[in-house]
Amino acid sequence: MALMVLIVLGALLGWMASILARTEEPGEILRQMGLSLLAALIAGLIANQGTVLGGLSLIALGAACAAALVVLVLYHAVLRKSEA
Repeated sequence: MALMVLIVLGALLGWMASILARTEEPGEILRQMGLSLLAALIAGLIANQGTVLGGLSLIALGAACAAALVVLVLYHAVLRKSEA
């Protein structure tokens, strides 16, 4: 169950970031969703002590959210720097 929660959380955060960044290209939206999904899965796995098939702790949920947001902020900072 925790695995499904982390996948949905990561994809949702990536989708919301694409709305806030006003991204119009479908490939860019999917890239943001993929990056945040990967970050949420890795952070959730680490914070939940390697268990994602059981329950999900609040610490793991918070770590997954924080990691996804950090990855998206860094992605947009690098993207903005390369465009300038």
